[in-house]
Amino acid sequence: MITATPVRRRTPRPRADALRNRERIVAAAREMFVEHGPDVPLDDIARRAGVGNATVYRNFPDRDALVREVVCSVMDRLARAGEEALTETGDAFEALERFVHTSADERISALCPMVSSTFDQNHPDLEAARERLVQIAGELMDRAKTAGRLRPDVGVGDLFVAVAQLSRPPAGTGCLSIDRFVHRHLQLFLDGLRAPARSELPGTAATMEDFRQN
Repeated sequence: MITATPVRRRTPRPRADALRNRERIVAAAREMFVEHGPDVPLDDIARRAGVGNATVYRNFPDRDALVREVVCSVMDRLARAGEEALTETGDAFEALERFVHTSADERISALCPMVSSTFDQNHPDLEAARERLVQIAGELMDRAKTAGRLRPDVGVGDLFVAVAQLSRPPAGTGCLSIDRFVHRHLQLFLDGLRAPARSELPGTAATMEDFRQN
């Protein structure tokens, strides 16, 4: 008896123009979330992205899906920046500095609070992006500690709490007006992380769980 070989149907790849539209939407949403907060009308995001309203809803069925995509895309870019710093920068502390300043440029102070206020913190996409980012940040800090360049009593949570605080105010509150101070203050913070430490820090090192609760 001859049996027919089942035909495997390939899942069609998104067209190049569809991918470009999605990228434009995410980029426009990130800009507007930073400028105005997460409640900016989706129609305004569509106009800035140069696409129709239907294109936005075809890619993102609701606001939570779009906000989550924006936050995940920022964390993915930061993780890639951290990986590049690890491979391209010979000085361990300089690599950490590069990562911290890039984190500020990505506006994590404006975007990260949206996680707890707009959607499920345990969404698998968000968890995966967060885990990758924390791993890279930990590798950067461990390398600097091993080299004797970073004080040993700080943790990844300390790093992100400080970056978020020093690059405030949050979205929609004139955050673009303090850009000229952000990197100056971050460098002061980074200088305080250098080993040997000149003082003993009170309490214990902050964890990423502490950061998520702030």
